[in-house]
Parts: sequence; structure tokens; C-alpha cells
Amino acid sequence: MHATLPLMRRYGFPPIRRNRLETLQVNLGYRCNQSCLHCHVNAGPNRSEMMSRETILDVLTFIGVAGVRKLDLTGGAPELNPHFRELVLRARELGVQVMDRCNLTVLEEPGQEGLAEFLAHQRVEVVASLPCYLEDNVDRQRGKGVFTRSLRGIARLNALGYGRDGSGLELNLVYNPQGPSLPPAQDALEAEYKRILEQAYGLRFNRLYTLANMPIQRFGSTLVSKGCFDDYMALLKGAHREENLAGVMCRALISVDWQGAVYDCDFNQMLGLPLVIEGRARTQLSELIGRDLAGNPIVVRDHCYGCTAGQGSSCGGALGD
Repeated sequence: MHATLPLMRRYGFPPIRRNRLETLQVNLGYRCNQSCLHCHVNAGPNRSEMMSRETILDVLTFIGVAGVRKLDLTGGAPELNPHFRELVLRARELGVQVMDRCNLTVLEEPGQEGLAEFLAHQRVEVVASLPCYLEDNVDRQRGKGVFTRSLRGIARLNALGYGRDGSGLELNLVYNPQGPSLPPAQDALEAEYKRILEQAYGLRFNRLYTLANMPIQRFGSTLVSKGCFDDYMALLKGAHREENLAGVMCRALISVDWQGAVYDCDFNQMLGLPLVIEGRARTQLSELIGRDLAGNPIVVRDHCYGCTAGQGSSCGGALGD
């Protein structure tokens, strides 16, 4: 049982508004074959929430009229949704770039035969969590044996062309700190990852994204149980940089949950803080078809400092040096 998290209040986080919508981030469900300590979704093998095909058709209808450039698929393990491949195929037919937030180990799950080949054939960008290049650290955070299975996943993707210069198949890794600290400088850590993974294992990737851990769900509960929730929040707020506000992901992204409800970002989704439009408490994606959200105020709370602290965090990694 998780510790009770403190209420996320708004303590002076600057008001921000939306720009033009570019990315539709869709959570296909909370089921996952892993239960990582840093998971802000609280996903795991026992979760049953899964986006229906009907809601996926709403997603495709929205993509067809909204002019979004990127479809960002997340979970849980998004590939465990039985309609994952249909969604990817139809989104690619619409000319949209597709990003799959893959945990790598799902490539070896029963029923996922041919998944890596499918992703390569559809030229899907793979964004994969690998919170360290050391086995003990990864297994401590993500589960025993995950490091070795993750390396096998990277090797399989490399064999298909992922991570190779000029292939057009992007494989980007994601780093999260082991505990309540800010990520190190992204460029320096990326160089270290590339050196060690290639020298020790012969593996390649394109970019490393460094993300701060959000003080919500499973990670937030861990902070509370260890008595360091307030200290971590103080760290995030103390490291806030005003210049990062221009690049936070919520300005050009909306997040859709497995039931089709819309949020300003994935973190707000996990906190039950829906996108607010015309005072409505809950908005479905189907209600936004044909609507321009530019200028709409973004719902902010204390956890938003996790995106503006230090070098900043976004779905594409650090915002600045």
C-alpha cells in the first residue's frame, strides 16, 4: 500500500498558456510488464485499464483534422494494447510521426513477436527508458534482470538499423535519477552512455534524454515513506529557471488518458487535473475536434517545478544547459 501523498497545491508557479498544438500524447493503458520505482503512472502487470478501439478511432479522427505533427504513444507499455499496431499503421497513413515509449523488455513478451520489425517497417521513433548503464542500478530501479533484457532489446533494434547514422530510425534512451536529485548535464551524460554501451556491449543509440523524477504516484509515495518529500519539492522549486517556461512540453502538447479525457500533460493526467476549457471540469478528445487551443491557460501545480528545475525536463529531454 502506498503512502498518502501531500496535496499538490499551487505555490506561485508562473501562469502559462498554450501555443499551437504539435504533439498528441496518448496513454493506451496502465498495464505494463514492469513495475518501476520511478514510474509516475503507477503502471504494472496487474493494471487492467486499456484504451478501447472506439476511443482509438476518436484519436485518429482528431489527428486527421487537427494537424498535429507527432503522435506520442505511452502507457504502461503501450504495445500491450491489442489495438497498438492498428493505431500506428493508420497514423502513419495520415503522415504523422509516431513515437513509441518502449520499455525494451516488452519486445520479448509473449504475443509481441515481430514487434521490433513492425516498428522499424513503420519507421516509428523508439524512446526507451534505461536509467543507467550499470546493471545493479537498473535492476534496483526496474526489477531483477531488466538490464540484461533491455540490452537485448537495444541489440535487436540495432540489428534493424535503429541508432545507426543515416538510417532514419531513431532510438533515444531516457535517464531518470536513482533518487530525489536533479539529472546531471544531458550532453555529458549522453557521451558517457554512448562510450560505455558501445565499448562494453557494442550497442548504439541516437540521443539520451534526461528527465527529473516527478513527485507523484509511485515515486512520490516513496519520497513520503522515506520522509524526504518536502526536501525534494524544495530542491525542485529552488532550482526553477524562468527561461525554461518557454520550452515546457505542455505548451505544444495535450495528453489523452485511456478513456479519452484530455489533460495539459501526462503528469496532470496522473493527478486527475484535466485540461480546463470554458470552465468545464472534464473534456473528451472528441469534443476538441476542430477547436484551436492556442492561448488556453494551462493547469499548473507544484509538481510543474519538476519540468523547470535546473536544465529542465520535457518529453524530449533537457530544455537548456
